[in-house]
Amino acid sequence: MRFAWLTAIGLALVMAASGCTSEPSLKEAAAELQKDTQRLETDGLFKNPLMKLRILQRADNDIPCDKDKFRRVLQATADDERVNEPLDSHLSRAQALMENVLTQKFGYKLERGFSQTDTDEGRFIHGAKKDLGITVTVYVAPEAPTWRLNAMTLCLPK
Repeated sequence: MRFAWLTAIGLALVMAASGCTSEPSLKEAAAELQKDTQRLETDGLFKNPLMKLRILQRADNDIPCDKDKFRRVLQATADDERVNEPLDSHLSRAQALMENVLTQKFGYKLERGFSQTDTDEGRFIHGAKKDLGITVTVYVAPEAPTWRLNAMTLCLPK
């Protein structure tokens, strides 16, 4: 019994010393979200002026969300003009393109839910960087702007 107790105390001390906590810090999460903003602005696809990338809200301000807790938010839109293709094909292509960008270039893990492959009203993409407490939702719209991105941190203490 004494060995198990000492092992548990030792493990707790090692985790505390190594900085392992149950949630990320606001500083870490905010820094990653700001990197995502830079990645978006410098990505080859979105640098193209035809994509009409607009950063609506940068992740550089703390937003109060609970007692002594804050979050950071990134909001952006971009457009992939539909030219001579069926709406379903346009939405499927735009969805696949954004999913690829989020996973391959930004490092988000997508959450697979209900299939939206035949929906002409628009589609949602949900992803997360769980270790950093960041979630992203992208609405792929049938009208301009094609992509409406909203990424935010958890509500975290400073």
